[in-house]
Amino acid sequence: MGSGTAGSHRRAPVIGLTTYLEQAKQGVWDVRAAFLPHVYFDAVAASGGVAVLLPPQPNPELAASVVLDGLDGLILTGGLDVQPELYGAERHPRTDPPRPERDAWELSLFRGADERRIPVLAICRGLQLVNVARGGTLQQHLPESLGTERYRVGGGVFASNTVAVHDGTALADIVGEGDLVVHSYHHQGVDRLGDGLVVTARTDDGLVQAVESTEAGYVLGVQWHPEQDTEDRRLFAGLVAQASIHAASRYGAARPSEHEPTSEAMP
Repeated sequence: MGSGTAGSHRRAPVIGLTTYLEQAKQGVWDVRAAFLPHVYFDAVAASGGVAVLLPPQPNPELAASVVLDGLDGLILTGGLDVQPELYGAERHPRTDPPRPERDAWELSLFRGADERRIPVLAICRGLQLVNVARGGTLQQHLPESLGTERYRVGGGVFASNTVAVHDGTALADIVGEGDLVVHSYHHQGVDRLGDGLVVTARTDDGLVQAVESTEAGYVLGVQWHPEQDTEDRRLFAGLVAQASIHAASRYGAARPSEHEPTSEAMP
């Protein structure tokens, strides 16, 4: 960025993205590794943000308090199911094996971001984690509870679904009101809505497809995978814009992003 007088340089907002922690192979190596599909951080970069990957940490509360001091925005990414024990439910046979390190890390990050009013975009698993963090519950297997496989066709192929975006919401301000075709890959969904959240999109079967916070700060969660649509970066641009505002409030009005946006595993 270089040196200069106050106001002579603009600062791109720093966006943290949570990652997997799984056994992974590369060449002769077969090790436990943190990783994230590149489409996530490509979307952040294309929207004018600087992406920083956030792997699970052994002391999540302490690490989150340190990491969040350097972030202007947070993205909770997709992945394996949130542990049902966290919302007081018995484990369904089709629920993914638990990932306690990731759950603890992301809960600490979200709660810390919420307290600091750091803007949050929560994607698929991320939306479900936000709902659980706010005291909500999940439907553990939609093919059983809704009788449909429409949200996860399997084989790494994203399903297309049409969601109805509610009028007068932050989501509608970004993507417009009415119908929106999205990329889906999930078998769980919101059951009881968490405290301080409002539904901002549904599919025609009534399943919650987006939520946002009714409290101060910017928290937007979507059940679909916007990172898969390289032609539509609006949700990422919206987060980067909010992160720029947050950065300006921290560092001074002269330092928002110089790129002002126009207005399962592995996903």
